[in-house]
Amino acid sequence: MNTILVGAQWGDEGKGKIIDVLTEEADIVVRSQGGNNAGHTVEIGKEKFVLHLIPSGILRAGKKCVIANGVVVDPIALVGEIEGLEKRGIKLANRLLVSETAHLVLPYHRLLDEAREIRKGRNKIGTTKRGIGPAYGDKAARTGLRLIDLTRPKVFSAKLKARIDENNAVLKSLGGKPLSFKEVEKSYLAAGKKLAPYITNTVIWLHTQLESQKTILFEGAQGTFLDIDFGTYPFVTSSNTTAGGSCTGSGIPPHRMDRVVGVMKAYTTRVGEGPLPSEDKEISDMLHGMGREFGATTGRARRCGWFDAVATRYARMVNGIDELAITNLDGLDTLKELKICVAYTCHGKKIQYPPSDADDLAHCKPVYRKFAGWQQPTGDVRQFKKLPVAAQKYLNALADLTGARLRIVSVGAQRDETFRV
Repeated sequence: MNTILVGAQWGDEGKGKIIDVLTEEADIVVRSQGGNNAGHTVEIGKEKFVLHLIPSGILRAGKKCVIANGVVVDPIALVGEIEGLEKRGIKLANRLLVSETAHLVLPYHRLLDEAREIRKGRNKIGTTKRGIGPAYGDKAARTGLRLIDLTRPKVFSAKLKARIDENNAVLKSLGGKPLSFKEVEKSYLAAGKKLAPYITNTVIWLHTQLESQKTILFEGAQGTFLDIDFGTYPFVTSSNTTAGGSCTGSGIPPHRMDRVVGVMKAYTTRVGEGPLPSEDKEISDMLHGMGREFGATTGRARRCGWFDAVATRYARMVNGIDELAITNLDGLDTLKELKICVAYTCHGKKIQYPPSDADDLAHCKPVYRKFAGWQQPTGDVRQFKKLPVAAQKYLNALADLTGARLRIVSVGAQRDETFRV
């Protein structure tokens, strides 16, 4: 069974852990969009792994992982990630493949990203300043460099020289310092040499695996409401984070996909700017006080709020979500009462789906339904029926309001703190 896993909220839903769990029943794990602006955290025993480009499936022995064509790759960051895993005993040889048509993130992308955020001032988007947006911009403008260029030093150097000359002029106009072509060329060609054993035509390789009846798990990065088309634009990332992006970002056609699993927290969070209708200071302070909800990539405190069923209902629709994996239930263990946002009021009207315009969404007020808390720890529970009754009712309500089947529940950060329903 080929499975697409997507985030059903604003990212940071715990996808890395759920991917790690689902990888047990898959042969291959594919990352099909985003860049090293996303971080997946997996805790195994006393060890904690934070991955940014390499799929979480690499932590399961014998599983093969693919960074596909839809990803934008910072080659120096990728080399660092590979070396970091190898130092910790994770073998990547013959297990990791990187698409030759994936686009490169270059130093001028990062500098442009930062300069544009600074110029926007109070209207900033809240990017990670990793250069992801400008890299996708060059891809769309057909001026990007790809990994296949990096394997041909003369071709790469000629293209890089032209791009640095052009972008240095832009950086100068923004008050930035120009880049040294020689320094960038040297560091990127060195990274290209280290990555050469991993670079291949992943589209052909993946189709060969399908013909051999291998099962594939598609690892989503970020979340539905960060999607460039369906998210809270312009407070979004620059790729398609929804299920369709797994097809265009890997070269695997839609009819070869068997199910979509949506991951969501038992509450709502987001990093960066933009509207978040159910944001609540009380739950935010509580979670931060517990040491939770700090970004794996940036370390930034995440904004937190009550579960937003209006948002997840829309996410279920645009992704075609069949099954739900709900994480972080244990974060709510101490609360006497919980709320779920079941509708919005916007400009005097009650609505059931989020508006397309971010300004309209910013004016939306949540309509809440209250639920009793369970006020007892759930971290040691490994069966749904052994959860407190109030927790069972709460989880069933999340599934009913979203409109998909509940399949997985997570009650902690560890690999074994997860069970199927």
